[in-house]
Amino acid sequence: MNRTPTAPARTHKTALLLTASTGCAMTVLDTNVVGIILPTIARDLNASFADIEWVISTYVLCFAALLLPAGSVSDRYGRKRIFLSGILLFAVASLACGLAPSAQALYVARAVQGAGAAFLLAPALAIIGHAFQEEGERAHAWAIWGGIMGLTMVLSPLAGGLINAFMGWRWAFHLNIPICAALAIAVVKIIEESRDPSPGSLDFIGIGLFASAMFICTWALILGPEKGWLSIAVSSRIVLSAFLFLLFYLVERRRQHPMLDLALFSSWPFVGAVLAMFAYAATAQVMASLLPLFLQNAQGHSSLTAGVGMLPFALAMLVLPQVGRWLSRYMASFHILTLGLAIVAFGNAVMMGAAHSGNNTALVAGMTILGSGGGLLNGETQKAIMGTIPRHRAGMGSGISTTSRFSGILLGFAGLGGVMAASVRTTVQQQLAQADLAQPEAFVERMVAGDFERALELFPVGMNASLLQIGRASYALGFAHAFMVAAVIAGIAAIFVFWAMSRTPLPAPVSLLTAPSGGRCPNPRAPR
Repeated sequence: MNRTPTAPARTHKTALLLTASTGCAMTVLDTNVVGIILPTIARDLNASFADIEWVISTYVLCFAALLLPAGSVSDRYGRKRIFLSGILLFAVASLACGLAPSAQALYVARAVQGAGAAFLLAPALAIIGHAFQEEGERAHAWAIWGGIMGLTMVLSPLAGGLINAFMGWRWAFHLNIPICAALAIAVVKIIEESRDPSPGSLDFIGIGLFASAMFICTWALILGPEKGWLSIAVSSRIVLSAFLFLLFYLVERRRQHPMLDLALFSSWPFVGAVLAMFAYAATAQVMASLLPLFLQNAQGHSSLTAGVGMLPFALAMLVLPQVGRWLSRYMASFHILTLGLAIVAFGNAVMMGAAHSGNNTALVAGMTILGSGGGLLNGETQKAIMGTIPRHRAGMGSGISTTSRFSGILLGFAGLGGVMAASVRTTVQQQLAQADLAQPEAFVERMVAGDFERALELFPVGMNASLLQIGRASYALGFAHAFMVAAVIAGIAAIFVFWAMSRTPLPAPVSLLTAPSGGRCPNPRAPR
């Protein structure tokens, strides 16, 4: 029997793939575009640096916390239906973001947008996985999907710079609305409804504990620069977050159908692969949001030139996954992961030197090296995770992989941003003291937020040039410290990943040998 798809069938599948991939790409586009416009948002909304961090963090937090349940809900109630609901929620939240009168209103709307993004991505991945089931066809589909996502990563900084320069930052959100409308029409016309005949149950307790622990941990990291890392406000939140993570662990151990099957973590290679994903996200992928702040606040670039300046990083992230596929013919997966993390560590070290010196050649080299390491990891981490678990646990493995990725972005942005902000605060205060100048708290806060215009208004005009230099130099030093911390984390992770993944896997626990329905999480199985 001839199983070759007819031309109309191929055309329909291509349209379905492009439609679902567009939904996935919107979640990446919005994250990276916002990274470019953050300094403008800070100035227009008179936002503190903590407010700026929440604009990114609330989005990623809700995205990371709801991705697993979104996959389960879409399998239970229909992937097309949930995809359309996610598009609607994302569009409404984008409108609210664009109309936000204050930073607080903006990051509340961003939280809703993150929820919408989770209900965009999870069913879209499931739709692709359901439509392309033959092995060769599936591999081709995911290759196209990966290319679209990579191209989105390259274009989003440029798009953010252009929108901010010619239309204003609010249009970065408003433009989502017509895109969502067109996407919804395509979904209605092209995608057929599908469900999992035996969907897993929702673990509401696990979801609540995980989200609460992540939120409080992020809150502590954001408060640290302002309140002090050893203050009661910060330390109490860290303790509470640790307690909630422990409670999450205890609850998941005892559930018959947990959100997270902890038995998977009895395998050292699996632990190493998950850590590689987390470290990649926290020290490389997070730079898509942090580098625009560095280019604008430390180097003085406009949002448009910062978008162009991101190209060495973005292009390397796009090209290197192809190099990783070629290397996989000759190297074991854990060797590629170790190499990728080592390159990320080196790239962050070069960026630290570039931040100290202000040398543009070192800056371009650092971003290229950092993006190269990130590209290797982006192409290999998901495959490595899926290769260390039984095939029938692919749904759970994919869910853990995606959650660790966004958890890494969330904690990386809050943590590295906190290191940078604390350093900027200290340096500004020291520079003012050395110049025998008053240190109004409002001036320090505006400097930390990167709102130099309002900060300079607090001093006579004749001092603007010297004070602006203090602000730029303080930001450069702050980012040098953040890059140093990222380099150390990536280096330590490289050593641990090599050690863990080179160990012989232990015999699979009983829970891993059960039927696929036991403790299964029906999150989509797409490689990233």
